Amino acid sequence: MAESESQEGDDYNRGKMVENIKTDMEELLEEMEKLTVRAAWMAYSYTAIQTNADLSNAMQHSEDVFLMCKEQMEKKWQEVLLESRSEGEKKE
Repeated sequence: MAESESQEGDDYNRGKMVENIKTDMEELLEEMEKLTVRAAWMAYSYTAIQTNADLSNAMQHSEDVFLMCKEQMEKKWQEVLLESRSEGEKKE
């Protein structure tokens, strides 16, 4: 009897973990969509600036924005990894 209760608890924990992972993945997808829109605007801006005499400054700005986006994504990814690891340790 105790064994079946333990198995039910494990099943519940697995289900909860899957739910958490799904939520985390949805949040990451949403963040990726936002970054994709920002990258599209950057590409549009890049195309628009090619006729601009101040191309060097505009290119530097585009690179800075890209690096900022990349850094934010890496931070978010590390947070998700740390959260999933800590959740896994709590369940053990």
